[in-house]
Order: sequence, then structure tokens, then C-alpha cells
Amino acid sequence: MHTTVVVPTFNERDNIPSLVKDVFKALPDCQLLVVDDNSPDGTGEVVALMSERNPAIQLLRRDRKRGLGPAYLDGFRKVLDQGAKTVIQMDADFSHSPHVLPTMIETLESGSDLVIGSRYVNGGSSENWGWHRQLISTLGSRYACRVLGLNLRDVTGGFKCWRGDLLRDILPEKFLMRGFGFQVELNHRAALKNARISEVPIVFTNRLQGKSKMTPWIMIEALIGMLRLRRKLGRANGCPPA
Repeated sequence: MHTTVVVPTFNERDNIPSLVKDVFKALPDCQLLVVDDNSPDGTGEVVALMSERNPAIQLLRRDRKRGLGPAYLDGFRKVLDQGAKTVIQMDADFSHSPHVLPTMIETLESGSDLVIGSRYVNGGSSENWGWHRQLISTLGSRYACRVLGLNLRDVTGGFKCWRGDLLRDILPEKFLMRGFGFQVELNHRAALKNARISEVPIVFTNRLQGKSKMTPWIMIEALIGMLRLRRKLGRANGCPPA
């Protein structure tokens, strides 16, 4: 299956070379698209140099930082236009381990439409998190699932493997959320399409280098956004099993 990994970046110069290396070690035949929001630290220039040496690496430059959601949407549209059959989304900070990628692909090929890397199924966990962040994440997932009618354990994570046809079906719709809540909206829209959704365990590791992009305002926006999603789109009837 033509697989493309989409990685949004902002000031990830120190992480991106090692991440790219590990992605290709896990999936030697994949394509990789980095969507960079004009990082002041020169992340885009680093990726541009790598792309000159390896044609499987692409760089999509954006003029400024405009949110995680729009970055992913721009990346998704580009790789689907290029014919990607499978699309993986992951962070650049090593919180999502590339060694899980083959398992996600295998799960998709076994009949799923969307595979979520989950911290909250058997075998999943988080490392190097304070208790307060762990609590916020757990309660946030439970809150979102209750409000939106999702039968998922980890609804807020951003490590996902998509069947291209499902993602293509979702993209024409107007998205309501741009930041942290965008991940929840993706899952909700997939469930409303009666997608077969699976969760595979991951160990989520707090970023190795750089500064976290999470802020209290992003969390508040996400919580309010769940209510907007329910009002605009309605509740899902759970998630059909894969």
C-alpha cells in the first residue's frame, strides 16, 4: 500500500533528522511529508537539505504558524492528491515512537479504516508525565467520549493511521477546531462515517527535546469545542469495531 507519513513541525530542528531516520527504518518504502510552519529555528531548511538527498522526503512550507489542524489538513490534501492509499499522522518530538508504525499498518490492512495509537488500552501508557497532566489527559478523553458518543479509550491522541478513502471522504467538510481539539474532531467525523476504528497500544513519551506546544488555553478551547461539535454534528452511535 502506498503509505505516506505526515509530520507537522514548528521549531523541531533538533528532533527531525533522527525522527526521519527512524521512520524509514520502520517503513523503508514509505513517503514522508514534513509540514513546516516557517520555524524560526530553521527546521524547514534542515528538511529541505534531506529532501535533496532522498526523494521520498518532501517539505511543505507554510508562511506562518496557523495551528495544528490546518497544518494537517494541508498535508493530508497534498499526499492524497499524490495518490497515498494509507496516511499516517504523527508528532515530530518522539512522543510517538516510529517502531509502532508496522503494527498500525498491519491493523489497518486487517480491516480497519482508522487505527489510533492509544495510551489507554492494555499495554499502553505514558512516560515522564506529571500526575496533573496524566489526569487532565485521562479525564479529557472520557469527557470527549461521553459528550460525542465515541466508544474509544484514547480520543485526544494524534498518532493515527488512516485508510486514504476515509480521509478523502472527511476532508471536504469544514472543520470547527484548529488546535488540540482537532484530533478529537477527526475521530468524531470518522465515527459519523461509520468507520471501523481500532486502537493499538503505544507508550507515549514526553518530548525528548524542545518545548511543549500545549497551553492552558488550548485545553480550554478543546473542552468548549466538544460541545460545539455535538451541537453542529450530533453524537456518534459508538464506533463500529474493525
